[in-house]
Amino acid sequence: MKSNLTNIILISFIFLGLFFWNEAQSDTTKPLNVKPGFYFKMKIVEKGRSLVKTFECNDCHTAGYLQSKGNMPEDQWLTGESLGWRGPLGTTYGVNLRLLIDSLTEAEWVEKSKVLASRPPMPHVILNAMSNEDLQAIYQFIRYLGPSGKPAPAYVPPGQEPIRPPATIPKPPK
Repeated sequence: MKSNLTNIILISFIFLGLFFWNEAQSDTTKPLNVKPGFYFKMKIVEKGRSLVKTFECNDCHTAGYLQSKGNMPEDQWLTGESLGWRGPLGTTYGVNLRLLIDSLTEAEWVEKSKVLASRPPMPHVILNAMSNEDLQAIYQFIRYLGPSGKPAPAYVPPGQEPIRPPATIPKPPK
């Protein structure tokens, strides 16, 4: 009887040790190739990826995302949109978030997101209400993707015709 209890305690300690070892190992870091010395906690990056998907950021900030029904390689995400959203307040374009994030520190991104007041269709009130932790996760995910693409066209005030760039909608993978 005493040896059964000893075996149960020993096995419990082994499983407990394996559990804690696994938890310590699961938050690995990866370097960003273009910025040596910048490392990512992958749990935070994954949370940011999930938030970007949940809040449908790609719908407006990734060229061709809606047309491809979301079947777009991640390396093309959030690089801006040259297709404008035209309404009574003028024509707006989905900003290239990867270039924007590359120009900001995490603290600047959080501060900017908390006070952003943008034109439609950007749901800035949702961004304003997000927790600092969620905004930091989005920042880390976009930094993880790295800078890519070119700036989106500038806002065009009402009554002016936007200059139409040549169509460059990426083709979805086969």
